Amino acid sequence: MPELPEVETVRKGLVTLVQDKTVAEVIVRWPKIIESPAVDTFCQKLIGQVINDIARRGKFLIFEFTDFDLISHLRMEGKYEYTPKNTEAPVDKHTHVIFKFTDGSQLSYHDVRKFGRMALVEKGQYPFYKGIKQLGPEPVEEEFSLQAFEKKLQHSSSLIKPLLLNQKVVAGLGNIYADEVLWLAKIHPQQPARTLTKKEAESLHQAIIAILAKAVRAGGTTIRSYKNALGEAGFFQVSLNVYGKTGEPCPRCETPIKKIKVAQRGTHFCPHCQKLKRRKLS
Repeated sequence: MPELPEVETVRKGLVTLVQDKTVAEVIVRWPKIIESPAVDTFCQKLIGQVINDIARRGKFLIFEFTDFDLISHLRMEGKYEYTPKNTEAPVDKHTHVIFKFTDGSQLSYHDVRKFGRMALVEKGQYPFYKGIKQLGPEPVEEEFSLQAFEKKLQHSSSLIKPLLLNQKVVAGLGNIYADEVLWLAKIHPQQPARTLTKKEAESLHQAIIAILAKAVRAGGTTIRSYKNALGEAGFFQVSLNVYGKTGEPCPRCETPIKKIKVAQRGTHFCPHCQKLKRRKLS
């Protein structure tokens, strides 16, 4: 699944490609992609609408049209492909939504697994969309409060790895980057969240901000089918320290990286740098 850095990279690419374009026609080839309103209404309302900007909240993309906000979640393998005017647009069984623009160009949504979803809401109402209103803060210094993060850790009965995957705690963090931030902060993925010391919580907080910022700068991580809106692969995979590195030496201590299952998710860590610490639960 694309995580925050990948979605942010897609957003930036889409802005360069479709900002200020006017919709001439919308074709929906797989109706279940559209959550609301009804498909015919969805298509009709977008005709004549201009894409003023494209925003992001967590892993959600928000197309800001003249009178509406279109909320898009890529889920596992959704992606957008842009076709310039006077160019034949590729359409296959994985092409589910097509936005045709008045200048002859078009934007297509492709999704092998058909898990992605779109919803059209009134202008300015996207913060109240069910999947967005429960999101935690964005993982940036200005919004991600250390004090609030420490409080969530202290009041949680969860292990730290699944807690980091909870979008109510911090938005946009997924399996890849959860492994990476825990490695950077030297915390075992099965450490109970409420047993973290103040120093560990501070290290983890800073690691989340630092790793995600670095990944955004690198254009995200290419795992399987991820590409950005310009058809380019991300480059952060060359900077991964533990994810997908089972058996390879830890960059810090050269101990072989180990892979285990934590809350049904494949989890990579260094057994030497990230020791599970037995502490009494508060």
